[in-house]
Amino acid sequence: MRISRSRSVLLAGAVAVTLSATALPAAFAAPSATAVISEVYGGGGNSGATLTRDFVELANAGSTAYDLSGFSVQYLPGTPSAGSVWQVSALTGSVASGGRYLVAQAAGTGGTVALPAPDATGTVAMSAASGTVALVSGTTALTCKTAADCAADTRIVDLVGYGSAVVREGAGPATGASATASVARAASLADTDDNGADLSAAAPTPVNAAGQTSGGGTGPGDPGNPTEPGTVRVHDIQGATRVSPLDGKAVTGVPGIVTAVRTTGSRGFWIQDTAPDADARTGEGVFVYTGSAAPAVAVGDSVLVSGKVDEYYPSATTQSITEITAPRTTVVSSGNALPAPVVLDAAALPAAYVPSAGGGSIDALPLEPSAYALDLYESLEGTRVQISDTRVTGATTAYDEIWVTVDPEQNPTRRGGTLYSSYTDQNTGRIKVMSLDTTRPFPVGNVGDVLSGATTGVIDYASFGGYNLQATELGTLTDHHLQREVTRPQKGSELAVATYNVENLDALDDQTKFDTLAEGVAVNLSSPDVVSLEEIQDDNGAVSDGTVGSEATLKRFTDAIVAAGGPQYDWRYVAPQDGRDGGEPGGNIRNVFLFNPDRVSFVDRPGGDATTAVAAVPTKKGVTLSVSPGRIDPASGAWADSRKPLVGEFRFHGKPVFVIGNHFTSKGGDQPLHGRYQEPSRSSETKRVQQAAEVNTFVKSLLAADKSARVVTLGDLNDFAFSPTMSALTAGKALKPLITTLPADEQYSYVYEGNSQTLDHILTSPGIQRFDYDVVHINAEFADQASDHDPQIVRIKVDGRP
Repeated sequence: MRISRSRSVLLAGAVAVTLSATALPAAFAAPSATAVISEVYGGGGNSGATLTRDFVELANAGSTAYDLSGFSVQYLPGTPSAGSVWQVSALTGSVASGGRYLVAQAAGTGGTVALPAPDATGTVAMSAASGTVALVSGTTALTCKTAADCAADTRIVDLVGYGSAVVREGAGPATGASATASVARAASLADTDDNGADLSAAAPTPVNAAGQTSGGGTGPGDPGNPTEPGTVRVHDIQGATRVSPLDGKAVTGVPGIVTAVRTTGSRGFWIQDTAPDADARTGEGVFVYTGSAAPAVAVGDSVLVSGKVDEYYPSATTQSITEITAPRTTVVSSGNALPAPVVLDAAALPAAYVPSAGGGSIDALPLEPSAYALDLYESLEGTRVQISDTRVTGATTAYDEIWVTVDPEQNPTRRGGTLYSSYTDQNTGRIKVMSLDTTRPFPVGNVGDVLSGATTGVIDYASFGGYNLQATELGTLTDHHLQREVTRPQKGSELAVATYNVENLDALDDQTKFDTLAEGVAVNLSSPDVVSLEEIQDDNGAVSDGTVGSEATLKRFTDAIVAAGGPQYDWRYVAPQDGRDGGEPGGNIRNVFLFNPDRVSFVDRPGGDATTAVAAVPTKKGVTLSVSPGRIDPASGAWADSRKPLVGEFRFHGKPVFVIGNHFTSKGGDQPLHGRYQEPSRSSETKRVQQAAEVNTFVKSLLAADKSARVVTLGDLNDFAFSPTMSALTAGKALKPLITTLPADEQYSYVYEGNSQTLDHILTSPGIQRFDYDVVHINAEFADQASDHDPQIVRIKVDGRP
């Protein structure tokens, strides 16, 4: 099993030596460009162990054999005493390119399974729990007993400390070694000189130079290339659950036709068996991971693949990708016809999205591809599929990705997207499309466009977006000419209040960004009277030098609005304490009010600063603010490392209006909709609910002083209309969410992973009963966007009694 965004593979059960050009930390001598240690096991023969002996396994990822003549593997106890010495096991011979080399150590009285024939034999009784193993150029015992001293010994080619070892590379030793678990380097054999990061615990899997494993099988180091298929087929590897029943085991001569090749990023190729079984759960395609090496196969090749089966987890909360790693491939023939693609359309989709495991892992659940969409996609992992005439639900990204739906009738929005309307009603037809053809430009599409004709490729999985189609043939993009919306101007008797997340705007941004955002305010929003901005940074952006002011940023922005035909806005904000409000490090993100002084006046009351809480002050004529602008309870733990709400008192036609600008904490840290844990945990929600409760309490304090107080609460709340956050914010009917007043197919302001959804909101108090509300779609549905959020606006009547 592997859990890593950088393709590290969590293998188990040996100390392996690998060829690597990765540099060691500065504390150690520069490593050889040839060998590193990859697996250590000291539990052989112990009580509870399966294997009868300890062992050290070496591996070679280089292009030529690595000579071990005159080398040794040496062992030191994890906490060496004054009398401790390094114990030496001499080596002979060499490690073949792509091969393994097994060093057997002392046997115990337990265990029932012998090691494969070792390539060298020592007599060291290694500890199962803690120790240090070194690969040494020479057979003279080392004398160092600290990490620093060992770093100075240039004879050490590589070193692995495990358990609680004092001598180790990096910040900490590899953990988890026991009588039943080894520590092993990733199958990629990558070395970052941090034992704790590079090696992980799992069941021991010794492999010798002949490629043999315990029990007589062959491992990924098998130098032979079989000419006949082995006994294992792709569907045996994929199995009937998300995790292969052969995970961690060696396979030999797995037959298949190469259906696709990936030459960038995570390199490798897909094979598919042309003789499928009758079980819909067991997929017929699998990815063969070649690491940094370019795949030496072509589409249409008939191949036999030997290697080790592995479940690669892009991150700890995602599902895995079943792969064959450290492959050795025999090309039997070329130019073969490809298996017919599976047609993926609305008729093929189950109604439900994913099975429930009560918040636990779904890895072990038997797949039900006829019942759940994610089970269907999993059963097709690595398999060739085809989609046709699919509507775009998420615009082309900077990473050349586009989201489409294979079920066009599923929750469509008015403008062509797919609406996300509840936690329990997922959109099963969404899928991300990427291209394996790097020679052609990727189509640039907006929501509502259509990827016309057939798009064919293989199903893959990634941490961002989950299941995706790696296209070998792309359909043609049909442009449906989606237009950016322009809202109507407010009437003379209407106060127009808008919210707009301007995505980390600072004075160092290029003028194009300022101009595009300014056009959104002046033209598309028709110059609102008040604009509550989120994500205004300090004047030097991500530079962390104590700057907290945003005057230069706001001057450039308001000047650009004038140039776009808008009014000369004034502004108010409360500068945050340096580094206390979250967001991009150094940016000192904050909420800001822009207002048109020709239409509305701001009531300034001194005393508002980063740490002073604003309060409602009852008067004979209603309610006022203690400070304006001010912040809601900035000392509350709800706002720790997060943007504090900005409160301002405005007057329009002589009547007070209170505006609260918000930017609640992000959804970072939540488990993905497509992940291995179902239902997914929304850990970030706890803090947003606390923040919503704080704002609700403040609004209620205004209404307690004046039940007719006109309050507009707005901003990027980072949560949905159906969320607990919204329930906390509207508790006691203090506020009304305006997004729910729109037709259902218009209730969105943000597009994420092909889902049209609402993170931005405007809410009003009971004192505002006559309003006209609009989400103005100018960004989220477009590939070319100034922000990833669409702005919103409400026009309210404030004259007379509500």
